[in-house]
Parts: sequence; structure tokens; C-alpha cells
Amino acid sequence: MSSSHYRLAPGRAAAAAVASLIPFSHGVAQDAASNTTASNKGSVSLPPVVVVHKEHKAAGKKANQSTPAAANSGPGVEDHEAPRQSEIGLRNDGLAVPLSATQRTSRDFQSMQPGTSSTADLIADAPGVSIFRAGGVSGIPALNGLADDRVKVLLNGMVVSSACANHMNPPLSYADPAQVGYVEVLTGVAPVSKGGDSLGGTVIVESHPPHFASPEQGVHTAGSLSASYRSNGDGIGTAATAHAATETVSVNYAGAWRRSGNYDDGRGKEVYSTEYEAQNHSVQLAIRNGSDVFIVQGGLQYIPYQGFVNQRMDMVDNQAWFLNTRYVGTFGWGKLDARAFYQHTDHEMNFLSDKKYNKAPPYRNMPMLTEGEDMGYAIKAEIPLSQRDLLRVGNELHHQALDDWWPATMAMVSMMGPDTYLTINDGTRTRLGTFIEWERKWDHAWSTLFGVRNDVVWMDTGDVHGYNAAVGGMGGVYALDAAAFNARNHERTDTNIDVTALARYEPNRNTSYEAGYAMKSRAPNLYERYAWSRVDGPMDNAQMAMSMIGWFGDGNGYVGNLDLESETAHTVSLTTGWHDGARKDWEFKVTPYYTYVEDYIGVRKIGNAIGQPGFVNLEFVNHDAELYGINFAGSVRLLASRDFGEIGLSGRGGYVHGENVDTGVSLYHMMPLHARLALTHALGGWSSAVELDLVGGKHNVDTTRNELETAGYALVNLRTSYEVDNWRFDLGVTNLFDTYFEDPLAGHYIEPTMSGHIGGVAAKGNVPGEGRSFNAGLTVKF
Repeated sequence: MSSSHYRLAPGRAAAAAVASLIPFSHGVAQDAASNTTASNKGSVSLPPVVVVHKEHKAAGKKANQSTPAAANSGPGVEDHEAPRQSEIGLRNDGLAVPLSATQRTSRDFQSMQPGTSSTADLIADAPGVSIFRAGGVSGIPALNGLADDRVKVLLNGMVVSSACANHMNPPLSYADPAQVGYVEVLTGVAPVSKGGDSLGGTVIVESHPPHFASPEQGVHTAGSLSASYRSNGDGIGTAATAHAATETVSVNYAGAWRRSGNYDDGRGKEVYSTEYEAQNHSVQLAIRNGSDVFIVQGGLQYIPYQGFVNQRMDMVDNQAWFLNTRYVGTFGWGKLDARAFYQHTDHEMNFLSDKKYNKAPPYRNMPMLTEGEDMGYAIKAEIPLSQRDLLRVGNELHHQALDDWWPATMAMVSMMGPDTYLTINDGTRTRLGTFIEWERKWDHAWSTLFGVRNDVVWMDTGDVHGYNAAVGGMGGVYALDAAAFNARNHERTDTNIDVTALARYEPNRNTSYEAGYAMKSRAPNLYERYAWSRVDGPMDNAQMAMSMIGWFGDGNGYVGNLDLESETAHTVSLTTGWHDGARKDWEFKVTPYYTYVEDYIGVRKIGNAIGQPGFVNLEFVNHDAELYGINFAGSVRLLASRDFGEIGLSGRGGYVHGENVDTGVSLYHMMPLHARLALTHALGGWSSAVELDLVGGKHNVDTTRNELETAGYALVNLRTSYEVDNWRFDLGVTNLFDTYFEDPLAGHYIEPTMSGHIGGVAAKGNVPGEGRSFNAGLTVKF
């Protein structure tokens, strides 16, 4: 095997390349199992960097038959506009991308953008992924049944924490779908080089890479404008990009704005607290010097409001800004990738007008403010030890700082005054991680990967108090709990070890096998350890404080636990893939898996919620848990004709079951059996699809949280797009037959439940899903 698999190809270093700038899968976005036969040749995750010179697109060429240049095309870099445009692309294969992983570029999800405002939806149909839908732009991915902080999300390499007691601003909410150039999803057995302090896997999201002009172009400029409309909720959106580059300097802008009212369910009834507005802007400067690239990216986000259908509160303001730097260089010994970042978030929760129960005192106004900071660095190196061996080493630091406080709403001593309620006071969580990973190609069929990492997490917070500090009278609501919390030492240190082992066997051009084991660990988050107010009896008026803690959409109250231990997951999986020799006509892969979690951070019931029938109060505790399931994906080309185009059939789906080993109760938010089938057609500039979403009934529920069951359902979606010259037109219909359904992961519909409680009648129910919507999009490139 040639050692060029680990080094810059001759003559390409001068064209300047970026090691690991963005891991594209040989140009055409696809699942990792669909990589070309390069994997049979022993290529690894950082193969030769290539600079693609684009040519004019042939007339009538199908959009989904992208050349490597077309698949990597980013905003403002178009085939028709720049026939000699240089673009940096990087293939990413080998065991650093397991067979069960999914890789996609913007070309794959461009047709989805008119129908969604949430970046999480871009990976919703990847095997092993389900989405916990909260706010309109704040979806949270669950990988093989493990969600939220149990999933490592890397946003342009940044680790961004939810700066909110309800996790209304999860990491993926800080990127608009139009700003995303590449996504990678690794479920279950993820290499240690791609994330620690997590259990379920890793989601990698990257913006469009920088593009540099070829020598004969001088200064190259390009851009795009797009608009979209959704009938359900009267949702509108716009996005814009601009690009200017020379051979050595590249400047890019990407911005988006979206707004929607409340949507209607399949029965034509308005679903409250589903409105939102959001805007995101980013500017990227890249400088190339030979084979080295330095990138600086900065961005702003402003969300003036976002309703949360399954929470008591809504987001009434979220402002964030970030600065992210990256250096990528190639040396005689290997490749270096170094990042440093900072993000600041100011967040406020309160009630939007359509939460009717806030009209009753004391709920007219209840501001809850959060200030969060994330900063850190990541240094990674890939070192070829031989023609068969590759070593990856790295060191990472992530520091989170959080203040969460609730200003008084009454000047008198009461449940909500006269002092400020301190939820998290100067909370800090600092993680230092180091890893080493060895990948070896033994022969034409066998390859292995083994990695170990260590993460040390230091946590601390200051003393707290409630709305009133006095112990007697109304002050007793919070003072005793605060005193008990303040009397204890808050410093905690967790030392965690992760191990990943993968073995891949490809005996021929039609079959692939991959077995994996991972031991993954995660330390508690700040709220799991430091949320302090609790209800200890039927006359305790601290219920309000407990009810405002929790990111599960279940309406229950939560209190932290200073004695929590880190959770450790042991996962085994086996992926088997079958495909034709060229991986063009058909393929199928299936991945069964099993996970046992020691010290899983679950809950125990400490009582019923006061004055809120059907809801309970819960304390975070450790117990053991197990999860098992299966994921599958496949595709087949049914017809390939010059006259009739290409017709294909694809499908993805899975099932997961989770259980508390100590009690036998099902874990919360487990996705029932589900599948998505798509019949696709492409001819010339046309590309169309008919999708069928099938979801089984959810009957294994978490009875400790009073989780409700949901019925099974089937949805039909249609979409078509047409590209001609500089223009792209998108049309689609989601939920074609206006079917009423309840999303198994959407949680409880809070508004009618709480209004019913105030009126004396409890009306607890699940969140209704979105009814039929006609969607349209228009994009012009220049």
C-alpha cells in the first residue's frame, strides 16, 4: 500500500490544502457505509487533500449526480459562475468514520430547508437519530435513545452548553439550516478522537468551508439569496450569502432570518406556544499560506421570542455572539488541527401572551435570566507511523461559566420577593481531556482502531438564596433549603476514562462487517448537581421553583443532587453492510446494539406536585440502566434511463428500548419502532420525492415521570425541486392528508393542562404534531 494515503499528494501541497478542514465523503455526500472502495485500499480519515477546479455543469445533468466539486459547493461558489473556482475538499473515511455513521453535505438537505427552521431536523432521518422537538429552532437530537447532554455536539468545533434551566438554547439552535455545509452523525461507538464527556455519540456540524480563487481568476466574488414560505403557521424565512476571494484570502458571510406563528394540528386547531423568530449571522475570514490555512469566524444570534409548547415558560430573549479560530497545517511528521473559541449568551425566560394561565397571579410576570459563557481549545494531530499505521493524539479544554437568577417581582416579603432568587450562582464546569488513538490497516480486508481518553471535570458554584432570605414567615419557603445547600462543600471533581475499539472486515466488494465496543463517561451538568430548592411536604410553597427546573418537556419539578456520580456506558454494536461492487445500484446495512449504563443519571419521585394534579416532583439520582435496539438503512436504484431519468427507493428506521435496571421502569423519551421510506426521481434539473413516515405506538413509558402513551401514525410528504441556470425552485407538502398525530418525543402540552388546573379541571395530554403545510422556496445564485 502506498504511503500517499497519509501524505499530501505530489504537486497538491502548493495548491494549499487543509488537513481535516471539513470531512467530505469523496465529494458525494453519503452514509459512511456508502464510501467508495477507497476504504478497501486502506485509506484513513485524513487522506490526501485535493483542490478541485470546477468546470461548467453539463446541460441536463441531474442535480443528485454531483461531481466532487458540486457536492462540496458552498454558498456563492457555483459551477456556472466560476468554471475554474478552486475549492478545498477533504475525503474522510477509514475507521474514524464507522460504518454506522452518516455524513451529509448541504446538497443533501437543500430540499429540506423550506420545510424546517431547526438544524436538528437535518439529521432527523439518519439511522439511530430521533428528535426531541421543543421550540421551533431548538430541536434536540437523541442517538440510540440517549439525548441532550449525553450527545456530544460540535458546532464548528465549539462545545456550546445550554445556558438555560429548560435547555431552550441547545447547541444546534445556534446555527440556521441555511448556514450548514456539512453534518456527521456517529451513533453509539464513536472514536475517542471525536468527543468525550458523552454517552450516545457525536454530532458534528460545520459551516461552509472557505473557497480560494484560482490563479487566473484574480478576485472572485459570488453570493446567493433565498426565501421560503410555509403555510402552516405562516412561516417565512430569508437567507443570504456573499463570498470574495483571492488565491490566499477568502471572506464569506452567511445570514438567515426566520419567523413563524403558532401552527395548526391535523384537526385544524391552533397549538399554542409554537411561534418563534430567529436570526443568525456569521462572517468568516480565511488566509492560506502554502499548505497552511488560518480561519477566523465570528457570529451573532438574536431570538426575540420562541414559544415552548411543552414548558411552563417561553424564551423571550436570547442574544449570543461567538469568536472561533482555527489553524490547519501540514508538516513532515503529519497534520495539525488547532482550534480556540469563545461564546457568550444572554438568555431570558418569561411568559408569551398565548400561555393563558399566566393571567392568574402570581404568573403575570416572572423573569428568569441566564448568562452563560463557553470557551476552550482543541489541538489534534495525525501522525503516520508507517504505511499501515496512523496515530491520532489530542488535548481539549472546555470551560463553562453560568449564572442563573430570577429577579423579584414583588417588593414585599413573599414567594417572589423582595430578593433575587439565585438558581446557579457563579457556576463553573471545566473539562480537560486528552486522547490517543491508533488505526491500523492489517491487510486488504482487516483494519482496526483502538483509542483511550481521559477527561477530568471540575465543578463548583457559590452560595444561593431564594426570593426572601429570612427564615421565619414567608421567608421559610426558601431559606431552609438554601441554608442546607450552602452548608455543604460545592466543589466536585470527576475523573473519567473512555475506551473505543473497532474492527472492520471487508472480505469482498459486496460485504462489510464492523464490530465495536465503547466505554463512554459523562459527568453531571450544573443543574443536575446544583439546582437546590425542593418541596418536602404538602404545605411547602416552593413548588414554583421546582417546576421551573427541567428540560424534559414533562411538566414535572426537579431538584439537583450534590452526591451524583458520573455515568458510564458500555456499548457493543455490530454493523453489517451488503452492496453492489460499485455501491451505485443497491445497498443495505443493519446495526444492532446494546448499552449498559452504570450510574445512569435518572430520577426518583419525592412527592406529587402541589396544586398540579398529574405532575410530580423528582430528584436526580444514579441508578443502572440498559438500552438496546436496531438501526437499518438501505437503497436501491429501480430505473436508470436517458429518457425517463433515475428512479430510486430508499429507507431508514429503527427501534430502541431503555429500562431502569433497578426498578424495571422504562426510560423516558424512548422512540418506538419507526421507518421512513422515500421514492425518488431525478431527470435533468428536476428532483422529486414521495416520503412515507411510519411511527409505531409508544406503550413503554416512564411511569415515574407520568409519561403518556402515544398512538402510531403514518404521514405522507411530497417535494420537488427544479434547477436551471442561477435559479432553484422548491415546492413541497408535509403531512399531505392533514393527519392528526402526537409526536412520541414532544412531551406534554402544557398550556391546556395548566389552564385546566387553574379552572379546576385537569386536561393533561401530549403535544399535537403539525398538520398539513404547503412549502415553497426560491434561491438565486450570482
